Amino acid sequence: MSKNYAILAASVVTVGLAVGAGFVMFGKSGDQCSTSTIAGGAAAIGGPFSLVNQTGETVTEKDVIKDYSLIYFGYTYCPDICPLDTARNLEAVDILDARGIQVDPVFITIDPARDTPQVLADYAKIMHPRLIALTGSEEQISAASKTYKTYRAKSGDGDADYLMDHSTFTYLMSPSGFVDFFRREVTPEDMADKIACYTKG
Repeated sequence: MSKNYAILAASVVTVGLAVGAGFVMFGKSGDQCSTSTIAGGAAAIGGPFSLVNQTGETVTEKDVIKDYSLIYFGYTYCPDICPLDTARNLEAVDILDARGIQVDPVFITIDPARDTPQVLADYAKIMHPRLIALTGSEEQISAASKTYKTYRAKSGDGDADYLMDHSTFTYLMSPSGFVDFFRREVTPEDMADKIACYTKG
């Protein structure tokens, strides 16, 4: 784990609780790389979106998902779950980089009110040089969340210090659509191994 990841992981406090997504994942599929199938089928996850990246540019899924991409929905004010999940994803990306396999890390905020392009630019600069961080209007984020079947809900009544309840799956996507997903307990090494399996196909 790199210095940035270690510092970030060590600095968080255990506050809040992420809740499960609004769809069910279970079983094994026949694919040699996959360990899970999704209720409703793989086509149920992902699709068109229009969001704003950390430089303030409006982008679509075609601009963002140019090859294999790891997509995670979280928020920068998250005290524990998001930084740990993001650090895990980025460590997997670095493992794959060392193997000559490029996978693009993507962070989509669920908290557009606070996660402005500038906030995300600062976050991406700290986290990883290739992290693509996306925000947008409340309507744009809601549409993207619905497209990826993720859950998000404001917890608390504060104007600035509220938390967000949210689902915590990480999605592996390709330009042709959904490939696989990863739960929180998957290690960076196992994630990298599984992604490498898909890239060999």
